[in-house]
Amino acid sequence: MSPVELHHLAALAAVVDEESFEAAADALRITPPAVSQRIKALETTVGQVLVRRARPVTVTDAGAPYLRLARQVAALVHDTEVEVAGAGQSTSPAVVPVAINSDSLGTWVLGALAPLSGAVSFDIHREDQDHSAALLRDGTVMAAVTTASRPVQGCTVSRLGVMTYRVVASRVFADRWFSEPPASDGPDVDSLRAAPVVVFDRKDDLQDAYLRARGVPAAVPPRHHVPSSADYADAVRLGMGWGLLPDQQCLDDLRSGALVELDPEHRTDVMLYWQQWSLRTSALDQTSAAVHAAAARHLG
Repeated sequence: MSPVELHHLAALAAVVDEESFEAAADALRITPPAVSQRIKALETTVGQVLVRRARPVTVTDAGAPYLRLARQVAALVHDTEVEVAGAGQSTSPAVVPVAINSDSLGTWVLGALAPLSGAVSFDIHREDQDHSAALLRDGTVMAAVTTASRPVQGCTVSRLGVMTYRVVASRVFADRWFSEPPASDGPDVDSLRAAPVVVFDRKDDLQDAYLRARGVPAAVPPRHHVPSSADYADAVRLGMGWGLLPDQQCLDDLRSGALVELDPEHRTDVMLYWQQWSLRTSALDQTSAAVHAAAARHLG
């Protein structure tokens, strides 16, 4: 097999990041036919189709290792440029693509990343913590907040801490749909079958897992899908339905009485881990240190 050309790898990363050949051409400041030629040349070199030519452009299984390689090369080149330029010299920020679940993004992670924003450009992918490992595996991101304790190939893993979720509802909603005060063993099955529930999106299994544990088929209660962490919490506060909220989003309202905890005996602890490439770069090391420091302050 012929050696892989670095500018071909750069084109692969660009079409995946920008999601089209045209946008990749703008990012690379070349023409779309030139981007297409570079991708075709890379595929000819490796003898496999590396991208799905659709909208958005996505990497194939065969392309995933080359996408990881493209990002690793870009990260090492950037570190070398910074080293050669020397202290005090202006260089473009390193790009660190990361996958973060919505609740972490909406409560504690952005505060950790903000101090690095002058030196690092973050490409944040909002992804459920149970599915973010796939983005590491296919090379889309360099690091992720995930529930996966087993490292993806080529990655290291470390524990961040626990996010505790409570079954809550607005006081008005609880008075309407559930017994007052709530039973010691939680809401009764008939109430759970009838009461509307707020679900983040169709990957979110927290509420459905709770229903199954209480003997209620997940498909039975009416549901609202609200795919934004802040808006999801607002939907619960406004009485659209009950839902599971992390401590970071509900403790103040529980203390004030605006929210009611429906089932204090059945809280859900979600252990979070930080997975990142084994490859060490300055930007990735800084990002990891900032995330771990914030997790120590905000997670159980």
